[in-house]
Amino acid sequence: MLKAVIYLYRPAYVRAVVYMLQAAEYKPAAFLKWYWRAKDFSRVAYRKDLIPTRPARLLLIAFRAGALTEVIVSIILLITGISNHNRVSIIYAIALFLITPVLWAHLIIIPLFLGEWLIIKPLYGLKVRRSSRVFAAHTGARIAIAGSYGKTTMKEILLSVLSEGKKVTATPANRNVAISHALFAATLKGDEDILIIEYGEGAPGDVARFAKNTHPTEGVITGLAPAHLDKYKSLANAGRDIFSLGKFVKPGELFVNGEAEATKQFIHKDNVVFDSSGIAGWKVTDVKVGKDGLDFNLSGKAGSLKIKSQLLGRHQIAPLVLAAFLGKKYGLSDEQIKSGIAKIEPFEHRMKPYELSGAWIIDDTYNGNIEGMKAGLALLDELPAKRKIYITPGLVDQGAEEKPVHRELGNAIVKANPDKVVLMKHSVTEFIVEGLADYKGQLVIEDDPLDFYTNLDKSVAAGDLVLMQNDWPDNYN
Repeated sequence: MLKAVIYLYRPAYVRAVVYMLQAAEYKPAAFLKWYWRAKDFSRVAYRKDLIPTRPARLLLIAFRAGALTEVIVSIILLITGISNHNRVSIIYAIALFLITPVLWAHLIIIPLFLGEWLIIKPLYGLKVRRSSRVFAAHTGARIAIAGSYGKTTMKEILLSVLSEGKKVTATPANRNVAISHALFAATLKGDEDILIIEYGEGAPGDVARFAKNTHPTEGVITGLAPAHLDKYKSLANAGRDIFSLGKFVKPGELFVNGEAEATKQFIHKDNVVFDSSGIAGWKVTDVKVGKDGLDFNLSGKAGSLKIKSQLLGRHQIAPLVLAAFLGKKYGLSDEQIKSGIAKIEPFEHRMKPYELSGAWIIDDTYNGNIEGMKAGLALLDELPAKRKIYITPGLVDQGAEEKPVHRELGNAIVKANPDKVVLMKHSVTEFIVEGLADYKGQLVIEDDPLDFYTNLDKSVAAGDLVLMQNDWPDNYN
């Protein structure tokens, strides 16, 4: 306890506070909630560290300057009080010094507010309005991708396949909000055949706002699952927001992944549904799933395609089916479609396999939704191994669905029946354990996730198959 208190007066504390602001995406409410929950600020930057962006550097300067000024004032008060034998001044000086770190952790929000309202919002608004004109005037097709999960994977699959025969560009990484779209628009040459734009919904109305700015000609909905329910409050609200994309494209131009049960109530007769069985008359047959990828046939009136992909899991069939369908729509040859699919490698932290001490590790730590978790567990159940190990901390931002979702996760783990389950101890662990009531294997609850992941090689053996799903940021309890 004393060590944690002393840390408040060390220079590293300032960096820890600014890291917390950055990790909370500079949202005061989220930052303050985390700040008052923290017991030891030397451990808040546990998994990551402060990224020295310009806003972060400016906040560091503001915090240090303000705290230093307060310390100097307290020293002057103390010297004056001692000189004048003024006990009140001495007490004020000591109190002022003692509250400096806590006070400035709150006062630092003031320049944050000023910067956001006086500089960032006006500048971002201007860039977004300019980008809207760029998208509206662009002669190429504009494919918008929305959904609770799988958006970046869908985007990268379409980019790889359609680029085999067309000039295609897409929003980079998972940069999927309005300012990201605006920065993307500024890079366009104007001669692209197809633009692929990812939408990162986080609050009601986001998808409609993004669509108004980007003017999509086609839309793809990858799925619906509990996510960002701290803002949406219910899955139904999230579904209505995501499916509002259909209002901005013509009938027959919204493609919906029908695998997720939650999407079915929102699907309209004008939507084109795709799933692991096929799309619009094209049928999937002869599926083979392995540690090195999956194979299947896609057949329709226009012929047949033998698809071979490096991606893992049956849940990847649906997005690959849509990519092949759109490839055909845009005039690509069968060979171009197959070539584009074959080039797609597993994405970082999204069902990406690697070997460790003779064990086969599947890194799915970017997965943050129940549908994706169940898909990964289905793969774990399907693949052969001497011993199967499942590792997860659970899910964040589940709102009112937190308890039922984690019980559902526990039930899915029981169904996959791994030999060993490792749960990273967090606020939702007890709910997962409730869902594991019928589990007969080895259950481990890990108190130190970072140490466990760092020393994973000591927990696995040759012949093991290990699935790691999701990882909690530092700002979640």
